[in-house]
Amino acid sequence: MGISQFQRTVISLFFIIFLLISLDNSCLAARRLTALYQPPPLSLTYHNGALLEGNLPVSILWYGQFTPPQKSIIADFLLSLNTSAPSTSTQPSVSYWWSLIQSYLKKAGKKETQVRLSTQISDTNCSLGKILKKSQITELATKVNSKPGGLTLVLTAKDVAVEGFCMSYCGFHGSYTKHDSPFIWVGNSETQCPGQCAWPFHQPIYGPQTTPLGAPNGDVGVDGMVINIAGILACTVTNPFGSGYYVESGGIPLEAASACTGVYGKGAYPGYAGELLVDSSTGASYNAVGVHGRKYLLPALFDPSISECSPIV
Repeated sequence: MGISQFQRTVISLFFIIFLLISLDNSCLAARRLTALYQPPPLSLTYHNGALLEGNLPVSILWYGQFTPPQKSIIADFLLSLNTSAPSTSTQPSVSYWWSLIQSYLKKAGKKETQVRLSTQISDTNCSLGKILKKSQITELATKVNSKPGGLTLVLTAKDVAVEGFCMSYCGFHGSYTKHDSPFIWVGNSETQCPGQCAWPFHQPIYGPQTTPLGAPNGDVGVDGMVINIAGILACTVTNPFGSGYYVESGGIPLEAASACTGVYGKGAYPGYAGELLVDSSTGASYNAVGVHGRKYLLPALFDPSISECSPIV
């Protein structure tokens, strides 16, 4: 029996589709393995709005149960931002990482930002419950007596669920009013979504299932919080009210750290955090050292001078 013209057309179309799928899979595989793909360069520009310059007192609301060691990990990170810790080619400091943010301020003709740890309040009984709406984060932030011109950091414990947490974000920044009282919220994802908000210290939910890295302070949830606090703090200082440094990308504003999501060291690509330092005694991965010799893994920041993400190591 002969093959009709219709059948020949169907066979040809099927073969073309098969080739396209095969080529597409090959390109995707090569991109993941070699990281040769280079996205179009971004231009993170200043929109002449207010920045968080000069003295910046940071108040913390600990919402839920946090142990003293957990609190000290985060407090030491904040204290490390303006401290000239010993820095060599193998031991970059937290303050060196922060110096790139200082360059944003300088470029805009502003004063350098000096982060200072201020009031700390503990709400161990979770006064608003353990299931919070996003609007309640703002309510909690207003309860902290932050000094004028200060920043409030609202941190929720691992058993506190926040609207959109894990599904949409690991933390965010906002303000009580349009041009006043900025705040940051970050949640502990240890028991809720460590594969999303504590990567690379936990296997990711999607993508390449590589071996997780060791958390530098031995606490997957809190070490993951430091990553998010660091990134969002960088974004808040440089774009506190939506009129500072940012670039629109597909309708989404990218900021100093969010433009470099998933990049921690040189050579990073999806599923691979990049080349990092390793603690010889614990095997944990890190890229910055702070006060008391404490080690941290900090996200890469976007460097406007070269229009690229700039890892600290």
